[in-house]
Amino acid sequence: MKGRKSIKEYRESLSENESRILSDLSFKGKTTFSLEDILKYNVNRKEFLYNLTRKNWILRIKKGIYVIAPLEAGELGAKSHTVHSFVIASHLGEPYYISHWSALNYHNLTHQTPPAVYVTSTKPRNRRRILNAEFIFVTVPSRKMFGFIANKVENRDVYISTPEKTVVDCLDHPEHCGGIVEVAKVIYFEIRRLNLKQVIEMAELMGNRTILKRLGYLLDTLKFDEYMGLLDGVQLSQGYSKLDPKLPNTGRISQRWRLRVNAEIDFEKWLG
Repeated sequence: MKGRKSIKEYRESLSENESRILSDLSFKGKTTFSLEDILKYNVNRKEFLYNLTRKNWILRIKKGIYVIAPLEAGELGAKSHTVHSFVIASHLGEPYYISHWSALNYHNLTHQTPPAVYVTSTKPRNRRRILNAEFIFVTVPSRKMFGFIANKVENRDVYISTPEKTVVDCLDHPEHCGGIVEVAKVIYFEIRRLNLKQVIEMAELMGNRTILKRLGYLLDTLKFDEYMGLLDGVQLSQGYSKLDPKLPNTGRISQRWRLRVNAEIDFEKWLG
């Protein structure tokens, strides 16, 4: 029975030219590369990509984008290599930013592990799975594409929403972070890490007054009286919105915040 290749044998499967190019890309800190990245090398691109894919040194994650196996990889090569899911998301199309549950986790605002990588974009995209990671795309109008900055992830700039914009996005669509109770927990436990004035300013820019209703109700319910003055003069929309948009339209009405309170926010239980 043919045995598995050793790391030494696996590395020797590379031609001198292939080894030189992969080493150069690795020296530049690249865990992924595009077709444009290899234009400067004097190689037949089609043959180069075919050979490295066949030898399991690279794996295509989308058209024109490839993952590189580390030089210490075993026989499975790129098929067994893990690339940070945020880096993969950054290659899936612009404009984009990592948002909602994924951004909450990144900023240590929640200890919950997201079931997928949440990516906000103005362009509709289908949910997809790449290298064992699920990607959920949240489509928004261009007016909501703000409040994100570049963060270094595996030597690549990846756009991630700021903590304040993350909270605003989660108030806008609680279903993308585990529901309104999870947003309430973030506010309750992490409010002093947040710039609430900035949260309110960003909420005003979103064009959805329900965000302010939910924020006001949560601050009120969680007894954060010292922050309530920040909402003075804020205009709420007419009509009644649901506290959690994905739960049934049941429960009492909050006249002050014009909300159907269809979720229980019982912070005393969280302390026990």
